[in-house]
Amino acid sequence: MSRIDLQVPGDKKVYFASDFHLGIPDRLSSLEREKVIVKWLDQISLDAAAIFLLGDIFDFWFEYRHVVPRGYTRLLGKISSLTDAGIPVYVFTGNHDMWMFGYLEEECGAKIYRSPVGLDCLGKKLWIGHGDGLGPGDYTYKMLKVIFRNPVAQWIFARFHPNFSFMIANFWSGRSRLSNKAHEEEFLGDREWILQYCREMEEKQHHDYYIFGHRHLSLEMSVSTDSMYFNLGEWIHDKKYAELSTSGLTLLQFSG
Repeated sequence: MSRIDLQVPGDKKVYFASDFHLGIPDRLSSLEREKVIVKWLDQISLDAAAIFLLGDIFDFWFEYRHVVPRGYTRLLGKISSLTDAGIPVYVFTGNHDMWMFGYLEEECGAKIYRSPVGLDCLGKKLWIGHGDGLGPGDYTYKMLKVIFRNPVAQWIFARFHPNFSFMIANFWSGRSRLSNKAHEEEFLGDREWILQYCREMEEKQHHDYYIFGHRHLSLEMSVSTDSMYFNLGEWIHDKKYAELSTSGLTLLQFSG
């Protein structure tokens, strides 16, 4: 199991957010949300020891060798300024933006992760990731994920002109529930599949906190008597984030 050992001074905090889905439902509302995200990053940078962005930062992201998606300059510039100032930014790929091939690392100084990892800091053990493809069920997506991550499939897709590939991506984004409807995700209780995954993980190795996104519901659920699962929700409707300090982990809402 891959782990990050993060040394954090007692007066500093570690922050987590997920599922910004920049790009939907349209350019102007996405731009306004991006400005709110940058304002949040400005605020937490005052006491942040590290920032973890747990996937689906963009609703679609594919890096060609010499081309990156248009837009998002405010967020990319803010990540660059944070890493330049010595605040590490860890970015996890999600099911919408798994095609990151080096741009955020080379140009913005972020550290990219493609699967869940362990995090040891402030005397706590955490297990964190995006959350897609974890737990039981959803076999269709799990099969598609293998295809999407296949280097040959990625090479073939990269042969398409960016105008064509982004037209397809924007079409499917426009059909998404998150883009078109109010918050209607159904809470499944103990049948929450990421919760079931966390409980399986807890049987193998203890973690104080499990933090994921992907679910589009902000959740705080018990994994065991001394372990909790947090889901960070999404930023189109909620704007939730988690803050880890010497007092523990807290799920908060950014007013913007």
